[in-house]
Amino acid sequence: MGSCGAAGSVRARYLVFFQYLGTDFNGVVAIRGSQRAVGVQNFLEEAAKRLNSVEPVRFTISSRTDAGVHALSNAAHLDVLRRSGQPPFSPEVLTQALNTHLRHPAIRVLKAFRVSSDFHARHAATSRTYLYRLATGCTWPQLPVFERNICWALQTDCLDVAAMEEAAQHLLGTHDFSAFQSAGSPAKSSVRTLRRISVSPGPTSPFVLPHENRRLQFWTLEFESQSFLYRQVRRMTAMLVAVGQGILTPTHVKEILESRDPLGKHQTRIAPAHGLFLKSVLYGDLEDFGPIFS
Repeated sequence: MGSCGAAGSVRARYLVFFQYLGTDFNGVVAIRGSQRAVGVQNFLEEAAKRLNSVEPVRFTISSRTDAGVHALSNAAHLDVLRRSGQPPFSPEVLTQALNTHLRHPAIRVLKAFRVSSDFHARHAATSRTYLYRLATGCTWPQLPVFERNICWALQTDCLDVAAMEEAAQHLLGTHDFSAFQSAGSPAKSSVRTLRRISVSPGPTSPFVLPHENRRLQFWTLEFESQSFLYRQVRRMTAMLVAVGQGILTPTHVKEILESRDPLGKHQTRIAPAHGLFLKSVLYGDLEDFGPIFS
């Protein structure tokens, strides 16, 4: 669980789960050398300075998220090297210390675990689930102000959910998802296995006034895979929404997937960042690290 550091110090590695509202951040990954753009990681590492580790603490993020994207539960691993004679922090103390010293109210550490020194938060993940929130029956100015940064308001009163579900079937399984990948992806292969897609009515928002309930409907899309390409979820969401609005057909989605062309005329569609949430990151061989959210 630990490795020896300088002068008898013990290096302990932890897996931490954390959540954030992404509105104020330029993504989750730290922005180095900038006074204006900051990532969630910047604040996590600033809080970790108060752990007084012999070596600077760096968070290795499991799942990168873009500017404006949120996370119900993301994950990262970090090493803490305490001075000789000081025992490693317990996971509970580490969690409490990080939360105490976090300087941004939109970030919270959920839980921590001790892991082996060769554990890697990104490579060891066996499943990632993203959730996308939609709203129909109103335009963006009519959306409750509390919902504006956490869902996509569509200019339509309804969605053809049956057609969206039919289109989603073409995306399930192992495919080359090149057509749904944005430029700038570092991935060596564009082949991914999409295990699950669901389209379902979302819960009623507590921020909707009674007289608005009749027309305003929330929807939730969920996507599960071991990993995703850069902006793949937002591009698949945009395509499914176009199907739900009758702009595209389920067959179009199949043709786009098979084209492997990210520059086709329909492939410019991308859902806004603010409706997307990383819901969970799972580690299949580590049963004690069950989902924070189910």
